[in-house]
Amino acid sequence: MYLAVKNVKPESNYNLLLTFENGEQRRFDMNPYLSLGIFQELKDITLFNSVRINFDTIEWDNEADLDPEILYTDSIAI
Repeated sequence: MYLAVKNVKPESNYNLLLTFENGEQRRFDMNPYLSLGIFQELKDITLFNSVRINFDTIEWDNEADLDPEILYTDSIAI
């Protein structure tokens, strides 16, 4: 079972501050993804900053998204 993302805030250096449904806040580093497929477009900081909640995860204006389980397991608790 995974935790849904309830809030997302873009930060500097292509990091995301995520709040999950259990109230936990975690930081996710997008840098490893910025050389992969559709995520390359997120190097445009305006597009990167367009991140928002969609159902239980996040997405950007270019329709890129990430699985909430990946967001949780590959992020760092803060």
